[in-house]
Amino acid sequence: MKKDYYEILEVSKTATADEIKKAYRKIALKYHPDRNQGNKDAEEKFKEAAVAYEVLSDAEKRKKYDQFGHAGVDGQAGGHYQNTEDIFRNFGDIFGGGGGNFDPFEAFFGGASRSGGQARQKGRKGVNLRIKVKLSLHDIAFGIQKNIKVKKHVVCHTCSGSGAKDASSIGKCSHCNGSGVVRKVSNTILGQMQTTTTCPVCNGRGESITKKCATCHGLGTEYGEESIQLDIPAGLQDGMQLSVAGKGNAGENGGPAGDLIVQIEVENNTELEIEGQNLIYSLTVNFADAVLGTQVEVPTIEGKAKFKVPAGTPSGKIFRLNGKGLPSVNSYGRGDQLIVLNIYSPKHISAEEKKLLEKLKDSPNFSPKPGEQTEQGFFERMKGFFGSEG
Repeated sequence: MKKDYYEILEVSKTATADEIKKAYRKIALKYHPDRNQGNKDAEEKFKEAAVAYEVLSDAEKRKKYDQFGHAGVDGQAGGHYQNTEDIFRNFGDIFGGGGGNFDPFEAFFGGASRSGGQARQKGRKGVNLRIKVKLSLHDIAFGIQKNIKVKKHVVCHTCSGSGAKDASSIGKCSHCNGSGVVRKVSNTILGQMQTTTTCPVCNGRGESITKKCATCHGLGTEYGEESIQLDIPAGLQDGMQLSVAGKGNAGENGGPAGDLIVQIEVENNTELEIEGQNLIYSLTVNFADAVLGTQVEVPTIEGKAKFKVPAGTPSGKIFRLNGKGLPSVNSYGRGDQLIVLNIYSPKHISAEEKKLLEKLKDSPNFSPKPGEQTEQGFFERMKGFFGSEG
């Protein structure tokens, strides 16, 4: 069973965005891999905290999580964290790092050098891109693969993202001698302390461009279009989001691409209404069919289905088709289809029809009897149906 995200970050459900940020920083530093080398448990807790922070730091995701728990955000958080470096790239800002390149260990210890290691960083990470995708009721019921074309910043076709005119226009940065970092030794009461910072000239690339690409002017990106295949799982609801790693805007100067954030928008269905995982169909029959009973066809997400209306069914009666609703976003169980019966009363009738009705209305069987067919009110019954879904 998944742990509660608020418990992971050790904050209350009323915590502010700033409190959540501070809590994550504290836990991430506690379980940082460099402080817990070889400790698999610490590494898992480090990743676990990153997933919790990703959800609770995003207002929309937090709202879904508060409403539906893990089911509301499954598939939207942490799926792109293949290793700890992915976490470093995503959340460098909260440790004071530069965009997609930072090291919480160095931030915690004031930039102290780590066991002789050095990190040459690439260019700036691309900005995340947000789009809306419309889905039909059938799409969210069964899942779908969609090919979409997205206009965004893509890798420059002329220089392949290098930002240089040609290969001979790229040289070693003279300021950092190609290392991408600048080291400084300071005298402290504890002795000499070496700090390492990103080279301000080449921004950590270790290279300098002598002649810029004429197409992208040295950025390594241009505005274009990319065809992307989205694998959309069943069970998503209107307003939920999917995150597709590396499909956002291309990074500058060879930096990693941002993510594509896909917001789901469910199209209205003319026959079936969505209520959580349940579907509601309003069935209207005439007075005679309600009294005598009848068999009709009703729409479902799997096609037409035969449905029997029992004789003597009152208006407002609710029937349930078990398992004919929508799947949950985490693939556990399905909702039901509810059929609400309405009885049609014509506004205009012929003289002959009026005579028949005049004769029937005085019949003993057509006289209302106290307590008969007086089930709970419609809204109470609907409340009971949805309240029983748990």
